[in-house]
Amino acid sequence: MNKKWQIYDIDENKIEKISKKYGLNKLLATILVNRNIIDEKNIEMFLKPTRNDFYNPFLISDMEKAVERIIKAIKEKENVTIYGDYDVDGITSITVLKSFLQDRGLEVSTYIPNRLDEGYGLNNSAIEKIVKAGCQLMITVDCGISAIEEIEYANSLGIETVITDHHEPVEELPNAFAVIDNKRKDSTYPFRELAGVGVVFKLIQAISIKLNLKEEEYLKYLDIVCIGTISDIVPLVDENRVITKLGLMLVKQTKNIGLRAILQVSGYSKIDSNTISFGIAPRINACGRMGVAEEALELFLSKNVNQVNELARKLNERNRVRQETEKEIFESAKRQIEEKNLNQSNTIVVAGENWHHGVIGIVSSKITDMYFKPSILLSFEEDGIGKGSGRSIPGFDLHDALMRCNDCIEKFGGHSMAIGITIKRENFEKLKNKLEEIAVEEHINEIVPVIKIDAKIDLSEINKDMVESLKQLEPFGEGNKMPIFAFKNLKIDSIRALSEGKHLKLTLKDNNFIVSAIGFNMGELVEDYRIGDKVDIVGTLEINSFNGMDSIQINMKDMMKSI
Repeated sequence: MNKKWQIYDIDENKIEKISKKYGLNKLLATILVNRNIIDEKNIEMFLKPTRNDFYNPFLISDMEKAVERIIKAIKEKENVTIYGDYDVDGITSITVLKSFLQDRGLEVSTYIPNRLDEGYGLNNSAIEKIVKAGCQLMITVDCGISAIEEIEYANSLGIETVITDHHEPVEELPNAFAVIDNKRKDSTYPFRELAGVGVVFKLIQAISIKLNLKEEEYLKYLDIVCIGTISDIVPLVDENRVITKLGLMLVKQTKNIGLRAILQVSGYSKIDSNTISFGIAPRINACGRMGVAEEALELFLSKNVNQVNELARKLNERNRVRQETEKEIFESAKRQIEEKNLNQSNTIVVAGENWHHGVIGIVSSKITDMYFKPSILLSFEEDGIGKGSGRSIPGFDLHDALMRCNDCIEKFGGHSMAIGITIKRENFEKLKNKLEEIAVEEHINEIVPVIKIDAKIDLSEINKDMVESLKQLEPFGEGNKMPIFAFKNLKIDSIRALSEGKHLKLTLKDNNFIVSAIGFNMGELVEDYRIGDKVDIVGTLEINSFNGMDSIQINMKDMMKSI
């Protein structure tokens, strides 16, 4: 599919000023300007964040109330339950809060709903179980902001609730004892984008301040907070950047034996945001997806080395099973798409029998990436009810589109880019046709993927020091993507496909300068180009270490013939 290349407008004056003042090379200064990091405070916080850059937690609405209530529970040794989500953000949130409260001498219970039986968030039968166990205070983490009815039910059964969440609130807030969420309409907190575990971190920071504890009492959890923050794909800017930059330093020397064990089995030698996103997060998430989230929680909480090693091995195995299940569903969905020519339509809606609910969201995401079309994958059970997940493309609001399909949907929720949905089998074709009509009305076929390019670079400008300097911008992730560069008019010196035609490997030349390039999942392009062709490419710069040798490599994102 054709992609639109968009190079940022270069403001030479700003770049020159930042470069001189902070002793940065021109390329780094350019990227900071592109990211709109231009005033002194933001530049300092971005390049060298410190513990002093954390905002005052008491600026968050209801924080004072929540802290007083939890301190009362600590002093009176109340029966407290932490109710959390089953993904990495939820698991790390429970880990941090439970560990912190245990250090204050309060033993707490935990409850994680089973993804396959109970679904996301609070539910009444879970609340009944928690009440039966004698709970006096329930603290939600990474969920609860939309649980209006469930909180009323908890109130009626005599338990108080402190909600900590980071999702968008509905118009009305739940009638809980305290509701901590930076996205509250009345919030004056300077940063809205904390992950659920980030909100929990602010809570333990506030309790520590109130109890006059040393900073280390909450800062020591930054390794776990960092794992949840990176995994939840929140923007790695502002306070999230402080959390992840400082947190990654702690991950490298973590005292959490469970985290050490999962790092080891993931096989990554270098610890950075990629290690978390592709090594740690899938293994933790696999437990929730397969309905055994407690194993991941136990991994982080256990102090027994043998148990931790066994759990890490188990998580690795669950992740392998999740990958196989995902691959089977992906191949099945792809077959349907090709047989029914759905790749020619504007939207893709496919269904299967008893597809695993825990992984169809990931498959939907892969289908959307592959075809650059909104997709919905549904799994139908014997009772004729289909549950599924959908993903969208920038410029098409899938949540809004489904609001207009209400007559053929039992229930759905989510946001513009991702949804969860339940429908009856007899409404499948109706939903499919209606969504396609809406996409045509919205002129979805005019939306093309955009690659934002930080700068155009000549091969003669590239050297190891320049590529190494880009590490100052790490950790990369949502809101702080790896910088992408354009390289024009290069001559193909060699070209071949790797991994049975899946990937593309090139060497490219400009006068006497030569560089290697790799294009993952671009193998089909080997047929379109020949040695000697002149090409323009866009990609990221990286140091490729192989057999003890370091060389500069371009990781390609797109390629076209030079004009």
